[in-house]
Amino acid sequence: MTVRVRDGLRQEVLDANLAIPQVGLATLTWGNVSGVDREAGLFVIKPSGVPYEDLTIDHLVTVRLFDGAVVDGDLRPSTDTETHRCLYAAFPSIGGVTHTHSTHAVAFAQARRDIPVLGTTHADTFNGPISCTPDLTPAQCATDYEYNTGRVIVDMLRTDRKAVEVPAALVAGHGPFTWGATARKSLEHSIICESVAEIALHTLSLSPASPPPPHLLARHYTGKHGPDAYYGNPMSKTAG
Repeated sequence: MTVRVRDGLRQEVLDANLAIPQVGLATLTWGNVSGVDREAGLFVIKPSGVPYEDLTIDHLVTVRLFDGAVVDGDLRPSTDTETHRCLYAAFPSIGGVTHTHSTHAVAFAQARRDIPVLGTTHADTFNGPISCTPDLTPAQCATDYEYNTGRVIVDMLRTDRKAVEVPAALVAGHGPFTWGATARKSLEHSIICESVAEIALHTLSLSPASPPPPHLLARHYTGKHGPDAYYGNPMSKTAG
């Protein structure tokens, strides 16, 4: 018998996973999205290694938030499941998590560099740099590696407020994790993370760039976030 999660969650998670290759964020099966139902204490995630072109809603795996036990699904969940679970446990604002190996964000992660705030495109979404974690220790890699991957992100961000203001992180030598209020929003943040990483690489290749004035960056962030936000319209699908 299928374990019940809130209506629409499984479809939302499926759609977000199927979008990963469509928007150019994945090679082969290198990426996954999950979505959480906090009232049920469960989250839904992509199974490990299933090609996107074969993925259906019946392949999705439901995992218990408390202990990581699989409670529904015939396949093994993503190998990154414990990282997702760690982020959900630490930050109550998170409703969805996305992990990819997108080229430009991974380049920063492999260089162990933050993605700096070099302009308003970055500041529209992220209220600060997208930070890169320290390297995991030998002990963290040897035992509970995937959960410890989440722990280094949590230890770096420290607060739920920071997770809301900068809904992305780079794991050193690995790649980006992003999150948001929903699975779809976490995917959007992954798309933006990759875009600003590419823009930053181009900018840094031209000059040793410095960030714009803080008041300009703050104006762009608060224009889209918080009580004084004025960007967009109800049900708006357009940019600008």
